[in-house]
Amino acid sequence: MHIKQRGIWTDSCCRYRWPFWDCRKDEMRMFGKGDYVVYGSTGVCRIEDITVMDMEGVPKDRLYYLLCPLGQMGGRIFTPVDNPKAAMRSVLVREEALSLLEDIPEIEEVVVPNIKLREEKYKECARSGDSRDWVKIIKTLYLKRQKRIREGKRLPASDERYLKMAEENLFTELSVVFGETQEEAERRVAERMLAECADKSQMAEM
Repeated sequence: MHIKQRGIWTDSCCRYRWPFWDCRKDEMRMFGKGDYVVYGSTGVCRIEDITVMDMEGVPKDRLYYLLCPLGQMGGRIFTPVDNPKAAMRSVLVREEALSLLEDIPEIEEVVVPNIKLREEKYKECARSGDSRDWVKIIKTLYLKRQKRIREGKRLPASDERYLKMAEENLFTELSVVFGETQEEAERRVAERMLAECADKSQMAEM
């Protein structure tokens, strides 16, 4: 079947690339097979293919990105290449990642007094696919967990879920950027953030 192509063939990398709206840079970017992208709350994914879907009711000439989440063995996601509403972005480049780490102490926590609205804010931050929003969740819930530990309590299950999601997504993206393990990426974040959070916890006890 012949499919009308509107992308660009790049000889330098010998692969077909397709334009997509990068929600982080707010501009059209060219993504191709083998690229790493961040897809909403799913986190970092590798573009395994750009293909059509052989499914009843789906146009045969509509192309889809086939995404494979790095944190989900065997997981697959299909998203249309022409969907501007998808929260999909390019991964950070090294300079941006270093800037993010440097800015961690200044990134504000999530402050929402109402419990229900607070969880909605966590959900919003998670779905944004923004690494700074993941930092907000981690900082907020780490401090909350430390406080509840002092009180002999555990962090609510919903909070633990958002904290784990934010940590996995942030550490995975940084590991891709720096070409290192998630544990090494976690140590980078810990140097900038967890020490600061510990200081705040000590100040709260005074």
